[in-house]
Amino acid sequence: MKKVTLDVLKESAHKLLFDMSEEEYQTLLEEFGIIVEQMEIISTIEGIDSIEPMTFPFDCSTSYLREDVPSTPLTQEEALKNAHDVVEGQIRLPKVVG
Repeated sequence: MKKVTLDVLKESAHKLLFDMSEEEYQTLLEEFGIIVEQMEIISTIEGIDSIEPMTFPFDCSTSYLREDVPSTPLTQEEALKNAHDVVEGQIRLPKVVG
């Protein structure tokens, strides 16, 4: 594993197009130190390699989903009847990005 240093953090931040203050980099470096220590402790657990990783910490069942029953779709007029601003059959939205 690549050692996490101040230079590695600054390089990674630069690649992600953001920057932080020196104090924030120091805090982040300390946090990574804690994470690395925890990973080392976890790696010492006997038989850890034989356990399947979890993708979510809770068992989930999807038995509450309804059956998919085909029905007649809405007409364009019905779908757009409550829209505030409609232009050529489409809903006009305010510009978000300059």
